[in-house]
Amino acid sequence: MRKIQVQLILLFFIGFQISFAQQPQKPSSVEIYNQIKKLNFLGSVLYIAAHPDDENTRLISYMANEMNARTGYLSLTRGDGGQNLIGPQLRELLGVIRTQELIEARKIDGGEQFFSRANDFGFSKNPDETLQIWDKDKVLADVVWTIRKFQPDVIINRFDHRSPGTTHGHHTSSAMLSIESYKLTNDPKIYPEQLKYVKPWQVKRQFFNPSWWFYGSQEKFDAANKSKFTKLETGVYYTGIGKSNQEIAALSRSRHQSQGFGSTGVRGNETEYLELINGENPKDRDNLFDGIDTTWNRVKGGKPVGELISKIISNYNFSNPSASIPDLVKAYSMILSLEDDHWKELKTNAIKNIIASCSGLYLEAVASEQEATPGSTVKLSLEAINRCSVSMELTSVTTLPDNKTTVQNSILQNNNDQKINLQIQLPNTIEYTQPYWLKEKASIGMYTVSNQENIGIPDIIREVKVVFNVKINGVEIPFERIVVYKYNDGVKGEMYNFLDIVPEVTTSILEKVLLFGSTKSKMIPVKVRAGKDDIKGILQLELPKSWAVSPKEIPFTLAKKGTEQIFYFEVTPPTLPEEAVAKSVVTVDNKRFDKDEIVIDFNHITKQMVLKSAESKCIRIDLKTSGDAIAYIMGAGDEVPESLTQMGYKVTIVKPEEITPEKLDSFSTVITGIRAYNTVNALANKQKILFDFVKSGKNMIVQYNTFGRIVTDQIAPYPLKISNDRVTEENAKVTFLAPNHPVLNTPNKITTKDFEGWTQEQGLYYPNDYDAAFTPILSSHDKGESAKDGALLVAPYGKGYYIYTGLSFFRELPEGVAGAYRLLSNIISLKQPIEAPKQELKK
Repeated sequence: MRKIQVQLILLFFIGFQISFAQQPQKPSSVEIYNQIKKLNFLGSVLYIAAHPDDENTRLISYMANEMNARTGYLSLTRGDGGQNLIGPQLRELLGVIRTQELIEARKIDGGEQFFSRANDFGFSKNPDETLQIWDKDKVLADVVWTIRKFQPDVIINRFDHRSPGTTHGHHTSSAMLSIESYKLTNDPKIYPEQLKYVKPWQVKRQFFNPSWWFYGSQEKFDAANKSKFTKLETGVYYTGIGKSNQEIAALSRSRHQSQGFGSTGVRGNETEYLELINGENPKDRDNLFDGIDTTWNRVKGGKPVGELISKIISNYNFSNPSASIPDLVKAYSMILSLEDDHWKELKTNAIKNIIASCSGLYLEAVASEQEATPGSTVKLSLEAINRCSVSMELTSVTTLPDNKTTVQNSILQNNNDQKINLQIQLPNTIEYTQPYWLKEKASIGMYTVSNQENIGIPDIIREVKVVFNVKINGVEIPFERIVVYKYNDGVKGEMYNFLDIVPEVTTSILEKVLLFGSTKSKMIPVKVRAGKDDIKGILQLELPKSWAVSPKEIPFTLAKKGTEQIFYFEVTPPTLPEEAVAKSVVTVDNKRFDKDEIVIDFNHITKQMVLKSAESKCIRIDLKTSGDAIAYIMGAGDEVPESLTQMGYKVTIVKPEEITPEKLDSFSTVITGIRAYNTVNALANKQKILFDFVKSGKNMIVQYNTFGRIVTDQIAPYPLKISNDRVTEENAKVTFLAPNHPVLNTPNKITTKDFEGWTQEQGLYYPNDYDAAFTPILSSHDKGESAKDGALLVAPYGKGYYIYTGLSFFRELPEGVAGAYRLLSNIISLKQPIEAPKQELKK
């Protein structure tokens, strides 16, 4: 198992219920009251945008907590194409992190989370490109599906569908697809295959949520005519929890830690504006639900339910919430008898949670171990306790997915904790625990989800559950709980994880890119991990016939579950340059296992397990290197140091506080990681030391930084300003501006072929204003744009070289792009004295 873990200390201190991921909720009396009020509001609003972090958390919190509306956020992507400030995970692993961050954000602001199958393939400059790489029809189908399933009265778009090319192409596309869906969702001829599960639905109103940055400045926005806009005063102060709406929104947005979006809460008046796009404007411009029946009257037979809940709200006893239980149970029974399946299901689940909260009814199912394999038996410890005077009886418990019911008929007396030990037999066919959208092969622009009912579900689908059937006031109510695993940490206390279903054995090639610069063989380490006791099998490393592997197979025995062992294969590459995929395969009882178990473990999200093919990219490459010792200063987090090690360099991670002339003396090159000057404040005081290092005859390579929030204005020894210039077309033609420069010729001859096969983008945040001392080496551009010359800038300084590059080495090297290795080797190898052409130095 590859475990990617970063220890982050988080303080959860808000009134709305939040916990370390899967810890059970224990709402206060005020929170229970708010939930009951929400029970009596039957209106819903769906917010639509493109990425995690696009959502307006102030508006979502206001809708959910002040207006009591059911509020959802549809993010078309999971943010897979962005950068990561808290670790090295990129692409689908980053999407897993950002998915969980959105789920945690919604726990704070009270919304619900949804996604489409669209894959965030990276920055896009226009919606035409976006909708071509995405499968437009499938993403539109997902938008229609979500609307039909969620049944919003109101839709709010974060972005303007009328301004293509002015923002990220994903942004505009999200608005365009939302607008197009408005006239489609109520047509049974549109995506009729969905109607097996949902009904056609017509949204009443659709808005665009403008803000100052759509106008270019706050001044321009203040001066704009907003007389026709719906206006919402969202600067609400919630007296019950002692926080403003903006403070809750800031806490929600601060869950986006992988993007560095920690936010400070504010207080006081604040206004949000909504521009009507479709439907009729509300007559009361301060109420976007004006004219829409949001009471129980909208449901056939629902009026008595609303009257009873109003009574419960009026009589609610904050010091004794359990006094509401008899009427809540009665309301529960009334809701069950309704014909409207949509609101019946939603409000039934809501009122069950309220009943449990009012009574202090604590129900939990804990597995004895955190991992189990298909077909195994899992020991469960169940806990049931009623902490009020209302009479309750635990009639039975049902385990899932085996659907086995065990009769209990046990009276739950006030504050008398009851423990039950059970076993659950897992079926051999149970699915492994992993993000469902990663199970099937994806394209660059789309994830594959074959099961229509799963589309849009935000989280991992977990099958192992326990249903506690509890009789309250003569009415039996089923309470479902997902099986968890918990333990006590000596520092943090009670800790929770979910029960994960894992393969019997997993395997991992420890290096994900294997470079062979000659025909010399290498010893390749492969790790095997047991998912259960007494695993015996055969390990093989599969490669094409042109690659020699010895031995052909390795027998192994692992006695205990969780045991890991590393084995070695000698791999000899072919004579000529070639790329191949090495696969690690284990055979146990004639069954093939070829998955690598990756654990992503951050304190601010639920621990995630991802199963990927156990493989690595092998590259027989024509690669020459010079120089040996490299000091690497980490920034936001990347895997470049591992790639440098593969190239044969000795790499040392140097912490900012360790940057001294003496510490750097033994190195030939210093490299700063991605966004180091955005994230490492200490670098502001280390520039003189670094520049003196270069002046002494050594090299400094600075990888990309964004143009905002730079810790120092003197990022280089000469004037240099970073822009938003980028080349998103990874195969864009590259022109050599300085073809005779050593960086393109020594020790490797760089040609345009070295820029073939790049992934996601060529580079980003190129400087567009720099001193004449810099020589621009490369030029390229996206279709229809002007040339961008700032991808690679080289400047002699003293006896050494300062190099700034926006090229996306942090993406290309882990993907095994041969040309990226060759070019980086040349950058590292730069040496003086070199007589650089004068016309290049003055360019």
